[in-house]
Parts: sequence; structure tokens; C-alpha cells
Amino acid sequence: MNEAWRSAFSRVPDLLAAHVQLSFSALLLAMVICLPLAIWAARAPKVAAVILGFASLIQTIPALALLALFYPVLLGLSLLVGGGITALGFLPALLALTLYALLPILRNAVTGLTGVDPAAKEAADGLGMTASQKLRLVEAPLAAPTIMAGIRTAAVWTIGAATLSTTVGQASLGDMIFAGLQTQNWTLVLAGCLASASLAIIVDLLLGVIEKSIAVRKKVRAWIAAAILGIGLAIALLPTLQSRENVIVIGAKGFSEQFILARLIGARLEEQGYAIEYRDGLGSALVFQAVAADDIDIYVDYSGTIWTNQMQRTDAPPTDQMLSEIGEWANRQHSVTMLGALGFENTYAFAIRPEDAASKDLKTLDDLARVSPEFTFGTDLEFLERPEWEMVKDAYPLRFKEERSFNPTFMYPALASGEADVISAFSSDGRIAANGFVVLDDEKGAVPSYEALLLVSSDSAVDEKLVDAIRPLVGAISVEKMREANYMVDRSDDKKTPGQAAAWLDRQIGE
Repeated sequence: MNEAWRSAFSRVPDLLAAHVQLSFSALLLAMVICLPLAIWAARAPKVAAVILGFASLIQTIPALALLALFYPVLLGLSLLVGGGITALGFLPALLALTLYALLPILRNAVTGLTGVDPAAKEAADGLGMTASQKLRLVEAPLAAPTIMAGIRTAAVWTIGAATLSTTVGQASLGDMIFAGLQTQNWTLVLAGCLASASLAIIVDLLLGVIEKSIAVRKKVRAWIAAAILGIGLAIALLPTLQSRENVIVIGAKGFSEQFILARLIGARLEEQGYAIEYRDGLGSALVFQAVAADDIDIYVDYSGTIWTNQMQRTDAPPTDQMLSEIGEWANRQHSVTMLGALGFENTYAFAIRPEDAASKDLKTLDDLARVSPEFTFGTDLEFLERPEWEMVKDAYPLRFKEERSFNPTFMYPALASGEADVISAFSSDGRIAANGFVVLDDEKGAVPSYEALLLVSSDSAVDEKLVDAIRPLVGAISVEKMREANYMVDRSDDKKTPGQAAAWLDRQIGE
């Protein structure tokens, strides 16, 4: 096994344990909810129609959307009751996955209970059994194989959907898949997929043994399979017994630069004795809310993002004024401390192929507006919904032939291959220069400044040891060094991990 595979699989045990905890918890909670409802529904057809209709409706909502929706709901509830509810991580993922597991369990349980042979029920009545005795001794045993088939389906669905919990800050095997996708580390993606698929297959096989054992009334085999599942769950729960004291949670959005900066911060804090937990792949709105709610301790954001998304500002003042106002607003409104700017800007940059720049004489966004009806515009997954895009359209008459959203990993190849003719690139991304792309001038200053900012939660801001460990990063990272570190992770040959790139960047800061 080569070094890439060893590195990838070294991440599996901890993430697998977290994945098992989340998946099993959601499945067990769904069973606790569904089985009583199924008994009720089996005796009341109108109730069955309502319950199954609701479960079917939940199933039509994409799992990723369902996960994302629970964060603001829980955050609002936490604010309403005065705190105490964690809106990031395990709880929103648990609730979303539980809802997603309802339909197969409910449907099979109702089908199994209503499908019991009427003759068996009549015989039970003839013996004078009470309703509870009939359920326990006749209906439940006969319906059990059908119910178990629903639980098997729900288990496979839940284990697969749990990989998406990365987007709400819950550790899972999805961490490997999302990080590998963003950094084009396909070994990491495959390792995460293999681990998740293997878990689903093993659980399905064990539940299948239980299902068949119940059908043929071989209790010993069923108990052995259940014991194996129980042992696996117990092993997965062991990490939760470890002390959480001095654990610092570092947040990161879903692209290479964020992964690198998070590891840079984490390495410096580990040197001071802190235990570090990373929450990668968070969305722009969610990550700021998370640091404001003390769900994460530290992360790096960008001045333009906070200015437009959080502060809802549409003007573009000088950088110093913007930073001053952001720092004051973040502290006053959300008790978030801005330690300062890291020294480089990562703004949106409209990039085109060099041959188009030459043949069509394109140098500015005004020039781009002239040919925009002929061009396909490629963006990251959120740019078209961001205020900055409206600001650009207000300043320049851009009317593209087509607008397409890409994962940032595929946005640059899309431009190179002709799938897109212009992209909303990131100015600190090393792939711009590596591909020879041309960045068009924003003469009207429509896009605000995007200085990288170091933000700390209210709880962590009072920890002088923590602040002293990371404050030297302020003003210490040039855009040239950041581009080089980014390209180490993004390039296809001699690829580095975010941790390796962060170590290199740390050495550059120290020189």
C-alpha cells in the first residue's frame, strides 16, 4: 500500500466511529418513533394516510437541504430558550437523518401489521387474548420479517446520507469524501466511499441475518447478529468517553485555502497543548453563525463575504474603513472578535482563457459585457445567489448565454475545456496562473475587498494563551505565498495534503 492510501485510511477509524454513532442513533430514534405510530396507523386507516403522507413528503426533500435547514431552526430555538442547544454538528444531523429514515420503517411496519392473516387474529380473539397480548404474541411475530426489511432499507439509506452531515459540521466519512473532492485527492474520496459502502453492506447483512432468523424462528442466530451490531456500536462510542477539555473547534469552508488555513491555525494551537477538532465544508452563512453561537471557536472568513452576506451592505468603501466597520459590527452584534487581516486578499476574479482575451480584445469587465451574450458563465455553487453578483450586474451590463454552477474543483477544468468561457475564480488560487488564465479588471470596483480575516468566538477570545498563539498570523501571509500553498494542494502532480501545505506555509511565515 502506497503512502497516499496509508494516509487516507489512517483517517478512517475516528471518522468511522463518528459515522456509526450518528447513523445508529438516527436509526434507533426512527425506530422508537415509527413502531408506536405504525401500531396506531395499522388500526386507523385515516391515521395511516396522514402519517405515511408526511413521511413521503419528507423523503422528497433532498437530504442535503434537510440537513442545512435544521441549523437555523436549532439556532433560533437556542436563542429563544437562552442557549443550551447545540445547533452545529451532531444534533441537526441526527434530526435530519431520523426524519429521512421514517418512511421505509413506517411503510413496512404498517404493511406488515395490516397484512397479518385474519384467521390468525380470529384465533387469538377466540383464545380470549387482549389487544396487547394479540399484538405481542401474534401480530408482531408475524409482521417482524416485513418490519425488519424496512429497517434494513432505512439503515442503508441512513448510512449513505450520513456522509452529507459534513456540511453541518458533524464528523463522518463524508469528511474524507468532501475534502478529497475539493482538493482532487481521489484516493481520499475512494477511501471514504469504500469505508461508507463497507459499513452499509456489513450492517445490511447482519440485519438480514436477523430478518431471516425471525422468519424461520432461529433466535440464537438473530441474537448473535444483534450482539455483533451492539459490539460495533459500543466500540464506536468509546471516543465519546474521552475528555473534551481544551478541545478547540476550528471551522473551514469547502475549498483548499480554508483547509490549509485551518490546519495552520490548528498546528500552532496543538503546540500550545490544545486538542483540535476540525469542522470542514461549512457554508458561508452557517460558519459565521456558528462562531457567533460559540459552536466553533476559530475560522477564517473574508471581508467581502461578511460585508455583503452578514451586514447586508452594498457599498464598497476603502479597505481600512471596511475592516474597521466589520470588526466593530462583529463584536457589537455577535460578540465575535476579529483579530485582524492575515495579509492577503482572496476576492472574486473573472477569469477567461488567454486565446479569448487576445482574439476578442478582452481586458476589463466592460469588455466582457460586450461579448457576454456569446459566453457561458461558470461559477462556484453559491456565487449566483450572493449579493456580489447583483453588485457586478448593477455595475456592468452582463447578459450571459448560459450560467452554470460547478464545484470549485471542477470550475477551473470547465474553463480550460470550454465547458465555460468565463468563471468567477478566486484571486489567491494558484490554478489561475498555472493554467495561464487572464483575469479581467474590475474598473468600477463592483466587487468589494476580500481580505482574509481571523475571527474568534466570544469564549475563545478571553483565552490569552490561545490568542497569543495565533495572533502572529495577522499580517503575516502574502498573497504569493498563499497562492503557492493552495497550488500545492490543488495541482495534480506531486500533490500535498492541506496539512503539508500548512506546514510549508508556517515555515515561510517564520523566515
